Amino acid sequence: MADTPHILIVEDEPKLAQLLADYLRPEGYEVSVLNEGTGAVNFVRERKPDFIILDLMLPGVDGLTICRDVRKFSDVPIMMLTAKVDEIDRLVGLELGADDYVCKPFSTREVVTRVKIILRRVQAGPTQMDSNQLSYRNVVLYPNRFHCEAGGQSIELTPVEFRMLQALISKPGHVLSRDRLMEVSYTDSRIVSDRTIDTHIKNLRRKLQQVFGEEELLHSIYGVGYKIE
Repeated sequence: MADTPHILIVEDEPKLAQLLADYLRPEGYEVSVLNEGTGAVNFVRERKPDFIILDLMLPGVDGLTICRDVRKFSDVPIMMLTAKVDEIDRLVGLELGADDYVCKPFSTREVVTRVKIILRRVQAGPTQMDSNQLSYRNVVLYPNRFHCEAGGQSIELTPVEFRMLQALISKPGHVLSRDRLMEVSYTDSRIVSDRTIDTHIKNLRRKLQQVFGEEELLHSIYGVGYKIE
């Protein structure tokens, strides 16, 4: 990551995009703005921003398509903005790899705070020494760096996925309820549904299966929650 983090805003409402930029630049961020989805993926591929604020409904190419396409080659943090409150839209966004989402209307200061929090989690370089690590079977977590390795391979996890896996690995064999996973995964006390937790577990399973194949580490306990074993 560059000394001056580069944030890309993809938002078709010029006044809202400018408002976000005006709040982010005084915090020391370089900000670029695109007012339509066309060309956004190529921009990310060529300019490699450190963070993307991405509107869901965009002219040209919609935000979900952009998120999906960016995730094919980049793990850059993505915050999705949406005027829709339907839970399906949120779940689809998360399943495609979004790190966070914010519903309009929103507090601009809150968005800036969330950007700061997520960037701090990914800024720790690979040379940073860890004071502790967690491991279970062939999965190793380095909490100080939000870094995960499985079977000796680096596994890219979103901040929510990392905290969820950390909670499960901290108590192998113990069943954690969805409410408990919600508490440890969303540090801003946000209220999310059980279905959102299930979606994160689905994503975790998929990522771990890339290393372990058909071997199942995450187990669902019907009506109770999840455990790792």
